[in-house]
Formats: sequence, C-alpha cells, structure tokens
Amino acid sequence: MSLQVILACVICFAITAVAGKLLIPELVKLKAGQSIKEIGPTWHMTKQGTPTMGGLMFIIGIGITVVIVGWKGMVQGDFTHIYVYLFALVFGVIGYIDDYQKVKHHQNTGLTAPQKFLLQLAAAVAFLCLLRAEGHLSPNLYIPFFNTYVVLNWVVYMILAAFIIVGTVNAVNITDGVDGLSSSVTLPVCAFFAASFGYAYLHWDRPGSAGMTVFAAALFGGLVGFLVYNFYPAKVFMGDTGSLFLGGAVCGMAFALDLPLILILVGIIYIVETLSDIIQIVYFKATHGKRIFRMAPLHHHLEMGGWSEKKVVFVFAGISLVFCILAFFGVIGRFPVL
Repeated sequence: MSLQVILACVICFAITAVAGKLLIPELVKLKAGQSIKEIGPTWHMTKQGTPTMGGLMFIIGIGITVVIVGWKGMVQGDFTHIYVYLFALVFGVIGYIDDYQKVKHHQNTGLTAPQKFLLQLAAAVAFLCLLRAEGHLSPNLYIPFFNTYVVLNWVVYMILAAFIIVGTVNAVNITDGVDGLSSSVTLPVCAFFAASFGYAYLHWDRPGSAGMTVFAAALFGGLVGFLVYNFYPAKVFMGDTGSLFLGGAVCGMAFALDLPLILILVGIIYIVETLSDIIQIVYFKATHGKRIFRMAPLHHHLEMGGWSEKKVVFVFAGISLVFCILAFFGVIGRFPVL
C-alpha cells in the first residue's frame, strides 16, 4: 500500500506538471483570461488576463493516475475511487461551464446562483444514493473524539448530507481568492484522508479504502504539481473548474469514509472564509452600509491589513495542517484494530 501511495503521488505530480506546460500556452491562445472584479483589492487588477481553468491540469492528472495505480483494485471490484473522481468531475464540469461563460463574455459572472445550486444539489443527491447503494454510507453520524454516533432517519440524513456537500464545495470555491491558497490549504486535507483511508485499510479492512488512499495521494500530488504554476505570482488560476472539482473531491472523500462531520475540522479554513463572507453581508445589510471586515472573505481583509499573499497562504495552510492532525487523532477510534 505504501508503494501505491508514493506512486500515485509522484505519477500525478508528473502528469499535472507536464499538462501545465502544454495547457497554459493553449489557454493563453484561447484568451481564457481571468476577469477581476472591480470591487476586489485594487492590486489584484494586475492579475487581469491571467489564464484560468488551470484546474484542468490536475483533473486530468488525477483521472489518469487513479486508473493506472488503482487498476488492481478495480479488477477486484473496488470502484469507490472512480465514483469519487466522477463525482468531483461533475462539479468540475459545472465549474468549467461557469468559467467558459466568464471567458466568453469577458466578465466575472457565469452561471447564476440558482443554476449552480440546482446542478450541485442534483450531483450531491445522486452521489449519496450511489454510496448508499454500494454500502459505503450509513445514517449514523460519527462524532469525532467521542467514538459514538447520532443515528438519523435516512431522509433527514440525505437532506443534511446534500446541503453539507453543496455548502462545502462552495466554501472551497470562496477560499480560492489568493495565489496558491486553495491548493495549499487542501494539501493537509489530502494527507489526512490518505492517512485515514490507509489506517482504515490496515486496521479495519474497510471496503474501498485501498483505492481511496490512492485517490487522496493522487490529489495531493496533483495539487503540488499545480502549485508549480499557481504559487505567487500565479501563472494560471484553477478557476471554478478546479475549485469546484476540489470541493467535490474533499466531500467525496469524507462521505466515502462515512465521516462527514470531520469536514468541520479538516475544512476549518473553508468554514472561516465562508463565515467571514456571510457575516460581512448580514452586518452590511443590517447596519445599512457598515462593515466588520475591511473586505470579505477573510483573506482579503488580511491583505488590506498589510499581509502579503504568501503570508496568508502559509498561515492558512499551517492552520489547516494543525486541524488535520487533530482530526486524525479524533477519528482513529472509528477504526477498531483487528
């Protein structure tokens, strides 16, 4: 298993890095440049025209890797990692449609909010039904650290789970606002899931764990390969294509492990970023124009307070790492040692 994890990480890194070399010039030729909102930080206007839809490079890399490295498991009937990849891919396609509309009309507006919501909700429900049919999902919400469950009615669980997925995916999208931020914050999340699935495979023999360990490792390698081009100053942005795929992948891993509540810990940065946005909007409307933050979401508030983009990335990624380590010790009781 350890060899598969290393192979998945290295192969996906290599494919993504090579894909970037080929893809970025093509995106430039297609004039697939990012449009920057005028209400954003003024210094971000220098990013105007930077190619977007760069998430395609790690989407391609992960797809090829999980098939190659996970082939043995597929022959043995383990397709969980393929289900999760396809689930994330659906979100990536939704993001691609949104990005294409933005590029076509040269504005930072794509699909409408209701359109995105309905498409994402449909994808979430379909995925949850598939996991339930495959026996990977239960209506028992595991409580990290307490090694106990809250048993829910299936209908209640499915509704709650669908909204958790849609909320998390969009939270990841909101986090993608500074060069390298979303990727860097998600690296510890990938490591957490790789370690958790690996632990589940070794100590519990949970179905699908081997393939999902490969998926998490491939996602880690793909994001490192993407950061070669996306770290400050970014040569390419992942766009909604990449950020929605990334959100789908994170949710897919959480539900494939049957641990949705762990998203509260491993997704702490996504949550804080989203809350800062919600708080700003609610307070602005309630006070008729007053603001709590200099600008929302939180990364822009810190930027306007003098933080460099690199500092935001390193601090947020560090916080994500600490919470992911904490999360691992909070869930190992979920997997009884055989």
